[in-house]
Amino acid sequence: MASGPTLIGSVQRALHLLDAVGASERPVPAKFLARRVGLPLPTTYHLLRTLVHEGYLRKLEDGYVLGDHVGALREHTATQRLLTRVRPVLRALRDELRGAAYLSLYSDGEIRLVDVVDGPGTPSADLWVGVHEAGHATAFGKCILSALPPGERRDYLSRHRLADLTPHTITDARVLEQRLARGGEVFDDREEYLIGTACLGGVVCGPGVLGAVAVSVPARRYGTVGAHRGAVQRAARRVARAVALGR
Repeated sequence: MASGPTLIGSVQRALHLLDAVGASERPVPAKFLARRVGLPLPTTYHLLRTLVHEGYLRKLEDGYVLGDHVGALREHTATQRLLTRVRPVLRALRDELRGAAYLSLYSDGEIRLVDVVDGPGTPSADLWVGVHEAGHATAFGKCILSALPPGERRDYLSRHRLADLTPHTITDARVLEQRLARGGEVFDDREEYLIGTACLGGVVCGPGVLGAVAVSVPARRYGTVGAHRGAVQRAARRVARAVALGR
């Protein structure tokens, strides 16, 4: 007969305490938690002290409430749920265009890289400069900037210097604005962020979401990949639908 999985009792008990605190709308005293979870009071106090120390709980005068670390986990959980829905789209784009695929989102006034799907034959670009500081030089950054209302775009550009990353980087705000103003759903980066690397990105736009999907390849292959703008557009629309369905 096959044996069951090996379980760690102390971990189970700590999780049960977290569940009990999270199920209450008010601070929960230790004695109530001990009865609720079925633990001796000394064991309960020991586990509660550990959970408070690690930031999963906070101790107030009249009991325990969830700590800041739980709030951070909730944010990460939302991102993980998003990735569960969109990763298949990114993998399909990677395999179709034979390049690393990326998902970026616009959040709290910043461009954030959320996920990268690469592989042995499709390595991701060396992100030597934080992408939140290089929206002007990346395909997905241009996608997002182009879709922002003019006021928000001016605000973003006023807070981020147009750094000269390569000889091909656009560093003149007027030239960049002209490029963005052309509109469209697809933008590219031809060695503007990194010498030897080209990127093609599509705008992800839907209710409550603004972002971009992109694929990077060696610059010498850009001519081949650039002909597949439709594939990038389709991937971006699939991601937008996936995000909308998950809200």
